[in-house]
Amino acid sequence: MNVLLIITNRYRGPIPVMPLGACLVAESCERAGHHVQILDLMFERDPLHALGSVIDKIKPDVVGISLRNIDNNDMQHPVAFYKDLTSLMETVRGKTDATVVLGGAAVGVMPEALIRFTEADWAVLGDGEIVFPKVLDMLSKNMIPKDIAGVAWIEETGFRINTGFVDRFSGNGLVPNFSRWINLPAYISRFSPVPIQTKLGCHFKCVYCTYRKIEGQDYRLCDPQAIGGEIMDLEKSGLRDVEFVDNVFNSPYDHAIALCDAIAKVRANVRLQTVELNPYFVDDNLIGAMEQAGFVGIGITVESAADPVLDRLKKGYTARDVFKSSEVIQRHRIPCLWVFMFGGPGETEETVLETLRFAEKSIGQRDVALFMIGIRIYPGTELENIARIEGVLTLPAYEMLEPVFYLSPSINKEWLLKKVHNSMATHMNFINPNAISLPFLPAINFVGYRLGVRPPLWKNTRYIRRGLKWLGMDL
Repeated sequence: MNVLLIITNRYRGPIPVMPLGACLVAESCERAGHHVQILDLMFERDPLHALGSVIDKIKPDVVGISLRNIDNNDMQHPVAFYKDLTSLMETVRGKTDATVVLGGAAVGVMPEALIRFTEADWAVLGDGEIVFPKVLDMLSKNMIPKDIAGVAWIEETGFRINTGFVDRFSGNGLVPNFSRWINLPAYISRFSPVPIQTKLGCHFKCVYCTYRKIEGQDYRLCDPQAIGGEIMDLEKSGLRDVEFVDNVFNSPYDHAIALCDAIAKVRANVRLQTVELNPYFVDDNLIGAMEQAGFVGIGITVESAADPVLDRLKKGYTARDVFKSSEVIQRHRIPCLWVFMFGGPGETEETVLETLRFAEKSIGQRDVALFMIGIRIYPGTELENIARIEGVLTLPAYEMLEPVFYLSPSINKEWLLKKVHNSMATHMNFINPNAISLPFLPAINFVGYRLGVRPPLWKNTRYIRRGLKWLGMDL
């Protein structure tokens, strides 16, 4: 079959993200014998014109639409990406009678709402590189793919979904040939690292998170030796910046250590990153292994440094673990991005001040703190139930495509914003979502790359903020 895969993500803050999933799906479909073309809208000046032209050219039998994010998860300046699908679907339907299949992480979060919004024929959930080729096989035989695990659709009796996860890491490759599918130089020149996923599934039970819904709760681990081989292949092809995009990199702990050891043994000249460390599993042994492997930037998603909030969020660690991880980081040389999320269940003025004191006293000048305000509420999460019980949320689930956020009823929003602002004013290494969404940030990335700045760019936060402040821009 002639297959067109459309990568809809055009969001470039803080850097453009290489479409790992869509490229893996494309290669999987091609191996299955189909003719595949990707249209990546990231750098298209006129996306709808580009879409119309490629449809006229290849006359697809099936159009796959990949949606990475529903919105930008920013309570202060929300942007709903899913709305772009309206004009995109109008162009597709106006140009072709091809079957339309939705995919991507966002679809796994809210499949019914997105199918109804777009009026797509089918949706693929979870392991797209496994499921989508099976859908194509059925469609090529004029059969209806209702019995395939990981497929959802709407019929006269309502929404239908076949759940189920399969063995993703089956030896078909962990890293696609990006240059075969996307404008790789455009991504690289904007500091985009090559994404690699070393595991699927999540054991944690954070009240707001959707990873268990997308990937399942059982771990599916890749072979660390295979990752070492992929790293070597990337270096040989000139790609030296790599980011591990697991939902939590250092769990299971032994797998993370084995992975670092395997990479260290191949002695590749690469710069590794991950921003998904869990503080419970941070110790000198892990960070030392990451240094030996070649990590140049790490991130710890702590959310809070106050036990009442961590307990209500069901993070699985305590404030003591947060402080302990800070002590470990200070004993090593890898710069660290600390991610906080204010306003969750159990948040009070006291817990806010407790977290800010931690950030001000325990985060070094070379490291960076990112302060998020409010938590995006997704259907099916425990946070949705909490929000409804507390009266924070009254919308029905099918109307939650439009960004809705939780903010603790015990917190005054203006007071919270003022406290965060005051802390940022005296710490140039602290940022909020405003910094990520700066309209000229892509230009800063591009210029920095041309000047030879090495990733991660966020490690230069204090210098960038000082420069912007000198220009009269206060973040």
